[in-house]
Amino acid sequence: MTPDFTARQAYLDAAPGGIDARYAWTQPGGGGAGVRIVDIEGAWRFTHEDLTQNQGGVVGGTQSTDLGWRNHGTAVVGVFGSDRTTFGCTGICPDANVRAISIFGGLGSAGAICQAADMLNSGDIILIELHRSGPRSTGNWQQGFIAIEWWPDDFDAIRYATSRGVIVVEAAGNGAENLDDPTYNTPAPGFPSDWTNPFNRANRDSGAIVVGAGAPPPGTHGRNIYGPDRSRLDFSNYGALIDAQGWGYEVTTCGYGDLQGGSNEDFWYTDEFSGTSSASPIVVGALACVQGVLRTRGVSPLSPPAARNLLRTTGSPQQNAPGRPSSQRIGNRPNLREMLVFQLGLIVYGWDGTQMTTKWSTGDIGQGTGALNWLVADVDGDGKAELLQPWNSP
Repeated sequence: MTPDFTARQAYLDAAPGGIDARYAWTQPGGGGAGVRIVDIEGAWRFTHEDLTQNQGGVVGGTQSTDLGWRNHGTAVVGVFGSDRTTFGCTGICPDANVRAISIFGGLGSAGAICQAADMLNSGDIILIELHRSGPRSTGNWQQGFIAIEWWPDDFDAIRYATSRGVIVVEAAGNGAENLDDPTYNTPAPGFPSDWTNPFNRANRDSGAIVVGAGAPPPGTHGRNIYGPDRSRLDFSNYGALIDAQGWGYEVTTCGYGDLQGGSNEDFWYTDEFSGTSSASPIVVGALACVQGVLRTRGVSPLSPPAARNLLRTTGSPQQNAPGRPSSQRIGNRPNLREMLVFQLGLIVYGWDGTQMTTKWSTGDIGQGTGALNWLVADVDGDGKAELLQPWNSP
């Protein structure tokens, strides 16, 4: 019998170390109810014991038979979609419906994105678990790999999806690249004559949310080798384009078999899923939790611009590491407690330790006066304050 690994999923825990998914689950719809997610990459193991509920399987393309692709997709889906059970893992948004489209079988990445967009409604989510060798690639592992929206067909497909109100979450890539580098202003051979660099959103904006990889809290799984919590990991791409970060190492999820192995892949788990590949599904899970709460309350779901803004204006801030300052932007780590308070139209009061000093409405949250500031909110609408915690303004 597979043990319960949820204690090892510290990314579910309260901020700043985690994203406070466990808090989101206390709210109606907070497990992603009513939200549909499509993961785009190469292959998955949807027969895995922890992926039997709310899973729609592969609905487009032809799965690769490569074990690497299969482990990767299984791990990605496991981060946000693992079942609510007494064994294995629990996904960040286990009540969301999860499906997958493979880029293989002639569909390609742009085709997969468009097909996914046509299957989804406004407020649903596409996850793009791909990156590609860019103009500065060295041939050494993934160095120089970049986010796929740099290529015009992928940009157009992403823009099509976001124009339909579908939230697109895109891995920034593991190329250790500064996406603000002027190199990316030069089109590749065959690009259209009117192409401009999409990594500079002043040129044009796909509408996607782009995710970088941050270090987990020191000591996670007994390891302390990555630098300060939420600092940029050395392989992660960075730059003004990046909207948010997730854990880029030590992610416990399905697949690979280093935590629990054996002859049957349906029982494999890992403690070591990594990269912008592990970071991006964490952000997807956070957004799905918010969308689920909004849908359950009868509130319109987040649009792509609103989702991006919410991630940029809330969360646990990026920290410096030696040689990797926070100016090498990968953004904040999501904090679901803050996200929900910010988004739900609650009245929020500033407390200076003595008295209520200031009142804000959602969208204009700040700090009260005085040395000590607290956040107080009526989260479930019963007229009583459920949320009381130290508050740092975004």
